[in-house]
Amino acid sequence: MRVGNAAHAQLQLDVYGELIDAFHQSRMAKLKLDDEATWALECAVLNHLAEVWDHPDHGIWERRGRPKHYVFSKVMTWVAFDRAIKSAETFGFKAPLLHWRTLREAIHRDVCHRGFDTEENAFVESYGSKRLDASLLLLPGVGFLPADDPRIRGTVAAIEKHMMRDGFVLRHDPREVSEETQPIEGAFLACTLWLADAHVLAGDLDRAQALFDRIAGLANDVGLLAEEYDSVARRQTGNFPQALTHIALINTAHNLSAARHASDKPAMQRSK
Repeated sequence: MRVGNAAHAQLQLDVYGELIDAFHQSRMAKLKLDDEATWALECAVLNHLAEVWDHPDHGIWERRGRPKHYVFSKVMTWVAFDRAIKSAETFGFKAPLLHWRTLREAIHRDVCHRGFDTEENAFVESYGSKRLDASLLLLPGVGFLPADDPRIRGTVAAIEKHMMRDGFVLRHDPREVSEETQPIEGAFLACTLWLADAHVLAGDLDRAQALFDRIAGLANDVGLLAEEYDSVARRQTGNFPQALTHIALINTAHNLSAARHASDKPAMQRSK
């Protein structure tokens, strides 16, 4: 969509991590790929990413206004190099592993140094910000840090303290003051499910189950969910139906089921 949507002209670094991770997960699941062509594409993407990972971008939420160094965007560039390294190691692909490992470490160090607020004891939306962002809930799921790391626990606690409305997670920090005019929006349903996933990885299945049940209970008579929920008007709102919400619902259902059966691995824990 090009009319009324600025994303077509934006840099969004997180998509590189999603792409390389998708290739890696496909291989791990033994899906048939043209490895020669696919690996060549991945290497080309990573060559470009090596040049731009430290640029500011517009983030997962396609924020308008000036670009920033969004923490989740940086984390997903780490994911891109991490998964490429794992694919090369696991499947024997030719790769500049020393260069990629150096970049992976540099990105991780950069995020932990510049994207973590020691006063809040939490990762923040962007470098230098004091505000939070719901996408930070995905950090343990992509393997950036384990769920029991104090910095992840602090981030989850801060989001629960500042970014929940009537039991649902907002995607933007309501304390934010921005040059960008923000529309009034409901709680973002996928973000509430990301919080549930973080609780699953931390071993708190009861809290995760309660969040999952809360979202599942909002579905309409044919089981469909919207992008957001207005807890005041008590109705779904935003894009409807929303694929992101349904994907998050399926992931959380799988994660809960897998966590209750120790032999399975949660879908969101994608670090290997």
